[in-house]
Amino acid sequence: MSDELLDEVEAINSIYGDGTLAPTEDESSSTYILKLPGDASSLRIRFPDAYPAQPPLVLGTHHSSGGVRGAGARDVRLFKDILPSVFQEGSVCLFDAVEEFGRRVEEQAPGPEETQDGPEDEEAAPREKEDALPAPDWTLSAVVVENKSTFVARVARASSPEEARSHVAHLLASDKKVRLATHNITAWRIRGDGATQFQDCDDDGETAAGGRLLHLMQVMDVWGVVVVVSRWYGGVKLGPRRFAVINGVARDGMVRAGVAGK
Repeated sequence: MSDELLDEVEAINSIYGDGTLAPTEDESSSTYILKLPGDASSLRIRFPDAYPAQPPLVLGTHHSSGGVRGAGARDVRLFKDILPSVFQEGSVCLFDAVEEFGRRVEEQAPGPEETQDGPEDEEAAPREKEDALPAPDWTLSAVVVENKSTFVARVARASSPEEARSHVAHLLASDKKVRLATHNITAWRIRGDGATQFQDCDDDGETAAGGRLLHLMQVMDVWGVVVVVSRWYGGVKLGPRRFAVINGVARDGMVRAGVAGK
């Protein structure tokens, strides 16, 4: 098994929960069971010896989605369709495939049924305010595992401080795995009317990390963007090295998003 695959297994289990990607007991060590997010199916995935130079293979379902007829075949088709779009020779791809699977399933899900206004809808106004701005289109960095801690950055465009805060709130409300991260370090920079400029950051318990992330955005001359770096702590303290990893995934995310000025 390659070091890249070992790191990917550790990263996926750190982000989505233990046992999300686990080797099978009755087959070779290159075959794994992948539990897809939400109520989706579990798939049997085989990794070629040359992975990540060659893409993983979807062998079929292990368990179908909630026992719903046809759900397993649907999930297999969707995941097989996604893999070629995210695979790049030499780069691990399963995390990107799982994220894309979740996004497409969410897009295909029916919207909530409309309800009549009434006294029982006292929480409707706050929800409407949260939904007033469109859901952000996040660009993800590569996943980095460092001494059992897992790091990933998300980058989205924002045109106002309100929109930047809304993007972060939407991410935490809609993505359980991000919400359960040990730290979600954020920073954003916005140009307003005239010469007005706005910028802010939040360490989320990772002391000084938000300020360092904001400084990176200043050095890279990045504007109109909000960055969220999630860390799932693995039990081993990294010391100052953690700042380099946090800024490293943030830089990668901003480059991938095409927002880096320098």
